[in-house]
Amino acid sequence: MLDQIKNLSQKLNPRLLEIHRHLHANPELSGQEYQTSAYVAGVLSSCGIRVREAVGKTGVIGELSGLGKDKRMIALRADMDALPIEERTNLGYSSSKPGVMHACGHDVHTTVGLGVAMILSQLPEAVLGKVRFLFQPAEEIAQGARWMIKDGAMQGVDAILSLHVFPSIPARSIGIRYGTLTAATDDLEIIIQGESGHGARPHEAVDAIWIAAQVITSLQQAISRTQNPLRPLVLSIGQINGGRAPNIIADQVKMTGTVRSIHPETHANLPDWIESIVSNVSRTYQASYQIKYTRGVPSVQNDSFLTQILEDASKESWGRENVKILTEPSLGAEDFSLYLEHAPGSMLRLGVGSENKQNYPLHHPQFHVDEHCIMTGVVPIAYAIYKYFLNSSSPNN
Repeated sequence: MLDQIKNLSQKLNPRLLEIHRHLHANPELSGQEYQTSAYVAGVLSSCGIRVREAVGKTGVIGELSGLGKDKRMIALRADMDALPIEERTNLGYSSSKPGVMHACGHDVHTTVGLGVAMILSQLPEAVLGKVRFLFQPAEEIAQGARWMIKDGAMQGVDAILSLHVFPSIPARSIGIRYGTLTAATDDLEIIIQGESGHGARPHEAVDAIWIAAQVITSLQQAISRTQNPLRPLVLSIGQINGGRAPNIIADQVKMTGTVRSIHPETHANLPDWIESIVSNVSRTYQASYQIKYTRGVPSVQNDSFLTQILEDASKESWGRENVKILTEPSLGAEDFSLYLEHAPGSMLRLGVGSENKQNYPLHHPQFHVDEHCIMTGVVPIAYAIYKYFLNSSSPNN
């Protein structure tokens, strides 16, 4: 079966490059993926795959049944949205839309998902149960998975796979991570309320800017002295607004930021921990405060059984030397974790780094991929889906 998948992928490679370049040149922001979803639906339909559009607003679902009698369904998720970044790659297929760019590789994810669908649609004997392809909008704003799930994307799904590009891994290589892959991420808003006054008489006022600075400093210092250093925690204040004029003591400051953690206990305790620090600082300097702590997405926890299938499929496809076992999680976030609340799953890291060019990080205006990554991702994922059905000890068999 692996040989058949490889042979088909070689034949399809020119078409997959065409798809990738079309998607890259026509990026769309989160929740606005209308042309992308229509394009994806057209490719799926041309393969004889049953398609459902407008799932989770602009998402697409394709469903494929093979020749087997296995009752299980495995899903493959690929996200489609781009970022509000002006592209500076000078590629021949650069973004045609000013200020919008596929700087996170979702064009690759979508291309790989379509490639797997195209291959499996031509190999019905490889699909012993059902395969559902989820093409998701709005990952960058961590809403698309919620929208898709609300519209029934996970109904009947027994397992789910996904991928994300990784520029620090060379193209033609795959990264496999057991257990925690990404961090839980939450949003934080803090408002410090003081009392305004003349800049020449600060002792008669309650300076919200100065107190906000003390809050930020205290939070950062407290991480190193009150949190377990073996349980990563990052708190970043990304916006701060306050003040009316240079000679007026500010009476209010609003700060917003992100909080990322790996360990479940740390994640659970963060709201109370943050409030205790903000409260103590504010009380000390006679200010009041408001905190809005919004849970974002949980961490991606890769299922060991499915991760083993991905590892085995990747090694059989491209050799052990091209499969890297990742020893550390990322503090980045992924709303793929929301699907894992409904079924076990695993996400692999797809190497996209180039040997001949400088490699830029995700979300950089010069981010680019080595297009050999497309074939590298398509083959093992298609093969892993086949191997999932072969394994009689798979969950829900």
